[in-house]
Amino acid sequence: MTKILCLSLVLSCSILSQLKAQNKEFKNDAPVSPSRILKIDSAVVTHHEVTIKGQRVPYAATAGSMPIWDEEGRPVAGVFYTYYEREDIRDKSDRPLVISFNGGPGTPSVWMEIGYTGPRLLNIDDEGYPVQPFGMRDNPNSILDVADIVYVDPVNTGYSRPVSKEVPGSRFYGVNADIKYLAEWINTFVTRKGRWASPKFLIGESYGTTRVSGLALELQDEQWMYLNGVILVSPTELGIERSGPLDQALSLPYYAATAWYHKKLPADLQSKDLNDVLPEVENFTINELVPAISRGGSLEDAQRKALAQRMSRYSGLSAQVFMENNLVVPFNLFWKELLREQGFTIGRLDSRYKGLDKQNAGNKPDYNAELTAWLQAFTPAINIYLRDELAYKTDLKYNMFGQVWPWDNQNNKTGENLRQAIAQNPFLHLLVQSGYYDGACDYFNAKYSIWQLDPGGKLKNRIKWEGYRSGHMMYLRKDDLATATENLRKFIKEATPAKGTPAKYE
Repeated sequence: MTKILCLSLVLSCSILSQLKAQNKEFKNDAPVSPSRILKIDSAVVTHHEVTIKGQRVPYAATAGSMPIWDEEGRPVAGVFYTYYEREDIRDKSDRPLVISFNGGPGTPSVWMEIGYTGPRLLNIDDEGYPVQPFGMRDNPNSILDVADIVYVDPVNTGYSRPVSKEVPGSRFYGVNADIKYLAEWINTFVTRKGRWASPKFLIGESYGTTRVSGLALELQDEQWMYLNGVILVSPTELGIERSGPLDQALSLPYYAATAWYHKKLPADLQSKDLNDVLPEVENFTINELVPAISRGGSLEDAQRKALAQRMSRYSGLSAQVFMENNLVVPFNLFWKELLREQGFTIGRLDSRYKGLDKQNAGNKPDYNAELTAWLQAFTPAINIYLRDELAYKTDLKYNMFGQVWPWDNQNNKTGENLRQAIAQNPFLHLLVQSGYYDGACDYFNAKYSIWQLDPGGKLKNRIKWEGYRSGHMMYLRKDDLATATENLRKFIKEATPAKGTPAKYE
């Protein structure tokens, strides 16, 4: 036994020596392959055409990167973008420019680029589910007919990267740091592309709504760049306070919409159209539920039971579930409970999607059913598209979700910043688009945010909200894609004043 043990030790030492020698021989001091490094100031231009609303639209597509500089003018990161510019229009002075962001905060602009507003669309079915073969097709609903578009990938999303590991993440990864460096980048982009005269619009989805709400004021105050419009798709809370009973109650209208979709409401409600059901639930939420939850333990038992019955009626869950949770059912439990008897969970970002858990028991789903479906469709499509159609060749990994943590959420005043930007700029209009089945950034919270953005009602003629019968990315549903893009066209046209119109309050 001793000989065997000694032999094992000798072999182990020998192997370790070989490994050390190999590590020394292949020490990681060789130059990094150029194909694995982002060219922080470069671009590739290709030429295409697409038919939109029956009209032929020729366009140039630019895929590239532009730098972010520090205070001394040294590059600290490269921000990847794709820019679509209609080629049969010579005078760009009145040609709108749309600057597009997605959210996360660690995701690139892939979602709206190839799912919503861009000239090419990923292959999915009419309800947004992935299909094979993966790939692309023309988007007959793109807004490129009325506006040029640039899709921006913040640092460490898509192909965007810091220049080295020594650059501190705090320069990029936080509510206000994100807004500051992206405003600088937009200034550089607009200057290089000669678009200072153009009407300008920001569109953001999910955390991108936090981003563009802050950018609206940052661009005015620090870059002296004034916008015509801001579009919020599935907006976050925008730093607007809503805690305690208010926060706990606002989810009920979303629960009602989702239960209606899955046919879990009582027959008298289920037989109505969704738009006839929701106002009743919204009124109950604001006028009865918020005050009741505020009373907490002082509620009489009879009152508590009556409220549980009403909430059961509007949500598809049993009254017992509400009683067991003191009238406050968390989102996770709702996603697990609604279809528990059928053996399914429902999605967070789009509750039309169903998932399968290991067991029916539990208080939350094992995974987000909708997100896995979206990643399955979008990831191959964007990699094929950038490389094969836009001729952007690199061995960098395209980060669908990049490492941007820890993210500094402190001092988030983006909602108030947006209000101030609208008040300061008579040209600036706001459009908000929400999906009724979005459980992450639900539609009723979006309405609440609008109410708080304009508590005095002084800006209401320049603020509009729209609801769609789909989820977080409502444009993945074919019918909603056509309607939502047409509404974007109308918004852009209405927010672009006639020549010579002064920006002033009468």
